[in-house]
Amino acid sequence: MDIAPLKEAGLTDGEIKVYTALLELGSSTTGPIIEKSGIAKSIIYQILDKLMQKGLVSFIIKQKTKYFQAAQPNKILEYIEERESKLSKNKKKVEDLLPQLLLLKQSSPESEVQIYAGMKGIQTVHEHTYLKLKSGEEYMYLGIYPDQEEKFHLYWQRDHKRREKSGIICRLFFNQGTSEKILKNRNNYKGCEARFMPTDIKTPSEILVYKDTTAIIIQQKPTLAIEIINQDVADSFKAYFEEFWKKSKPFKTYNI
Repeated sequence: MDIAPLKEAGLTDGEIKVYTALLELGSSTTGPIIEKSGIAKSIIYQILDKLMQKGLVSFIIKQKTKYFQAAQPNKILEYIEERESKLSKNKKKVEDLLPQLLLLKQSSPESEVQIYAGMKGIQTVHEHTYLKLKSGEEYMYLGIYPDQEEKFHLYWQRDHKRREKSGIICRLFFNQGTSEKILKNRNNYKGCEARFMPTDIKTPSEILVYKDTTAIIIQQKPTLAIEIINQDVADSFKAYFEEFWKKSKPFKTYNI
């Protein structure tokens, strides 16, 4: 029997062994349960107690002896639904707590550096913008690499739709040599202005900057994102960005 779905539902290996043993045994004392499940005597009551808390096991007392029995398997679905309901409520509580947690984060030491690996790491760093930026606030990308895998472009296109809904705005600098189709696509999104860099300098990295955060992103292998939380560093890169922006021209739509 494939027990993976039961594990994904929140049951441990020990709980699954005890529960399935009880399904076969029916009403039973701990001795046969231990023998059938292979669970150590020292933890059998602990596991039975957890199963009872989940509503999957009950007991009766006969002649001063406890007899345990498994609930009907459809009870597992009720347990999953109850667990999902609790998770949903807890998610809402955590969301309400996020502003306070961010205040704690912002009161930590003035400078912090973290390194993230892979495309998932880059996405994590980028999505931090949604934690710090409010509607009407902005992030900037400097020197976006001209060649990216198609899956990267698809991610950014989906993300721009999310950004539009959040009200966050952005300005993007793509390196010379980037396909004009890409700039045309980005400029089609509300609150986004994409331009070519006013210089032909090309590097394998791009820079994201907003608020007190700067991220150096390398999309070529090894794929990395280095996130720096420091107001002075962020301000310096913002100044570089603005200087380049003054020297650049708005992207003209071509018949592509």
